[in-house]
Amino acid sequence: MPRTRHDTGQTTARTARAGSRTTRRRMLRREVPSTVGLLADAGDFAAMRGYRSFTFGHHDDYGDYLRHVDGLLRSLAAQGIHTTVALFDPDEYAEFCREHGIDPDTAEARTRFTAELAGAGTVLPYTGQPIDELVPLLVDGAVRQATWEYATTLLAGVGSCADCGEDIGRASFTRATEALTRLVEGAGPGHHHLVCSVPAQDEQLVAVLHAEVVADRAGPPRIEGRESLDFVTVLAAGLALGGPGGLVLRSTIEGSGDRVHGWRLDRGRLVPLSAAAVFNAYCTDADTGDPVAPESGVDYCPGYEVDDPAPHH
Repeated sequence: MPRTRHDTGQTTARTARAGSRTTRRRMLRREVPSTVGLLADAGDFAAMRGYRSFTFGHHDDYGDYLRHVDGLLRSLAAQGIHTTVALFDPDEYAEFCREHGIDPDTAEARTRFTAELAGAGTVLPYTGQPIDELVPLLVDGAVRQATWEYATTLLAGVGSCADCGEDIGRASFTRATEALTRLVEGAGPGHHHLVCSVPAQDEQLVAVLHAEVVADRAGPPRIEGRESLDFVTVLAAGLALGGPGGLVLRSTIEGSGDRVHGWRLDRGRLVPLSAAAVFNAYCTDADTGDPVAPESGVDYCPGYEVDDPAPHH
């Protein structure tokens, strides 16, 4: 039976309404952020291939996986969807599933775990970075987060001073914050690279900080951001524990060679090293103890006072 004009009009109207709903849903989809869990290496990829529901089989390799993730990220970005990338750890995932009593061999479980990472894990916004740059950035962020958490735990567990009752961890954090300001102020204008290393019971705590000091800027240098928080926390843990450790500051100044200063942690104090001690530390292989040739154009300088000469604790 041939369609009437009325039937054709109804069909056209229904099609228009359906198209309108689809368009609106696509527009709303752009306002829903996405999180993509990224496996850090071939070992993690192999661990996830043990789940039958995982998209990739044993004929695929880690390179295939990275190419597909890169394509997914580009596709989401092309749709205008804000996307973050999180480090997906198979061991943490298995523990998460055990704690919540869910089957790990499902896409729903992996989605739920990834959503948890978006709120509490190490994430990076995707801005078009190559996939081979995202992986080391995420790993570095996860290491820094773990270091900060461990150093914070150490500070919380030190306790109070037996003489005055002051919280040693809190006092050490204040001292470390003040010491960092003096370190950067004393270094003067230029780009400064600081490394603090503190051996703890379970692991070696290492924090790195980059600071820029501009000439003729009024007031003390501003040192802010997550990197500075991590650095101060590790330095504070070294002060509070009272054990060994070290700090190196390398300054790059336009128009001149680099300068290197050094300090050692000794019984809760940050003690300046002599120029000779800085030279020996920089020019000795840490693993073998063999001498290393000094760098050309680098001036090995003594440290300077940055800590309270007579701390209470």
